[in-house]
Amino acid sequence: MQNLDRRGFLGLAASTAAALSGSSALAGCAPGGAPAVGRPKRGGRLRAAFSGGGASEVLDPHETSLYIEIARSKALYDKLADYGNDMSPQPRLAERWEPSADLRTWRITLRQATFHDGRPVRSADVLASYARITAPGGSRRAKASLSVIDLPNSRAVDDRTVEFRLERPYAEFPNALATLGAYIVPEGTTDFSRPVGSGPFKFVSFEPGKSFLAARNPDYFDGPPLLDELQIVVTNDESARVNALLGGQIDYANDLTLTSARTYESNGQIRVLRLPRSNFHGLAMKVDRPPFDRIELRQAMFHLIDREELVRSVLQGSGQIGNDLYGRGYRYYAAHLPQRGQDLDRARSLVREAGAEGMTIDFDTSEASTGLKEAALAIRDQAEQVGLDLNVRLGNKDTYWSDISEGSVLASYRSGGMPLDSHISQRLLTTSTTNNTAWRRPEFDELYDAAQSTTDEGERAELYARMQEQQFHDGGFVWWGSSDWIVGAAGNVGGIDEQAPANTLEWARFDGVWLA
Repeated sequence: MQNLDRRGFLGLAASTAAALSGSSALAGCAPGGAPAVGRPKRGGRLRAAFSGGGASEVLDPHETSLYIEIARSKALYDKLADYGNDMSPQPRLAERWEPSADLRTWRITLRQATFHDGRPVRSADVLASYARITAPGGSRRAKASLSVIDLPNSRAVDDRTVEFRLERPYAEFPNALATLGAYIVPEGTTDFSRPVGSGPFKFVSFEPGKSFLAARNPDYFDGPPLLDELQIVVTNDESARVNALLGGQIDYANDLTLTSARTYESNGQIRVLRLPRSNFHGLAMKVDRPPFDRIELRQAMFHLIDREELVRSVLQGSGQIGNDLYGRGYRYYAAHLPQRGQDLDRARSLVREAGAEGMTIDFDTSEASTGLKEAALAIRDQAEQVGLDLNVRLGNKDTYWSDISEGSVLASYRSGGMPLDSHISQRLLTTSTTNNTAWRRPEFDELYDAAQSTTDEGERAELYARMQEQQFHDGGFVWWGSSDWIVGAAGNVGGIDEQAPANTLEWARFDGVWLA
């Protein structure tokens, strides 16, 4: 790993400041932003640009891993459910779901929907799709979430009714139906060169690493799209996406940088849309080994962080502060807990109680995700004020997440959006596969199991609150802030949901978009 010194951080900060200074000069000419988009109208081709994966890109919706692949899958296919803006599951191909009293059997009623070739979407298609995703030996993205299903004992009651038998009680089972990659394809599908789905657009053409074209599906169950055509093109360089948008070669640019957003959002040339609660930023402490096996030192980290400064400097103001819990604004989030602020006196006292004054602690970070490195350097400087020496080490961005899983006591962390249930089950249970804080508490596991075994929504919310209270006082995560997902659009593009976090139903969804 590469150690980072203060000079490197100051150079980075200076270059960022210079870029923003230049952007202010550009943006000052036309305050007030782009003009309002006109009324919805039908017709036209929307050209959307995403980063791509080259020749390895696929149209198999069960193999999606890139944002561009998710956008194409949304255009062509549907899932039984998807996540709403608060990460609660919303019915899609499923018209409704009904659990049994023991929460181990779920009956799903399908909407009247058709595939692009005119065949109805049937229970057999759902079961075949899930069997393909969870097949032994595969590593498809939705496999882990759907593995709770006992498929051999699940059945098609009739063409529009599926009965899922589960391996255990699971009150949040609709979250599994909404997971990324859980798309429904026609039974027996093996060839995706000319894909057939039930989504809002029909396949026209595809060149991996270059371009994808689809046309309106007039028979879409949720109403036909307003657009005639959707074209998704690959532009890996962010500045190239911005220039293409400015030059009129595209109408929508996914994933803009904070600097680009600051440059263009007030000069009226393009519309800059900030989609909130899309990324959560923090750090992970291993609670099972020195020095963070001492609760006093973990609590010192909670109190030494200046969250407001991190949002200003690292996120350039494009986000909101956190309160050391994941998923602010999401369903079941413990909003009742008091907001923490920086308390250096309390942090110093806790450092002394932990016997850690003057201690040097390795702090791992990388450039694997935006802001990881910058946050680590800023937190390192904040920790100096309470007598801690955090030795920031820059790791390999290609192997960072696997490296910190076992080999790090303190690491920069970042997460996209997911339901609170998924965050807990994947990261905080004794059996979790990505337990980067080594949080293993039987009593915590029992609370989670109890939450999944009750049909009482209020009781479940109370159990989630108790789990979060444990994390707030004793956990290994410090979630200091959340940031926006930034997209750009031409001034004539309407219908984009500006409150949809990345990876939710309305993000990168183009069937309700229009060209004024």
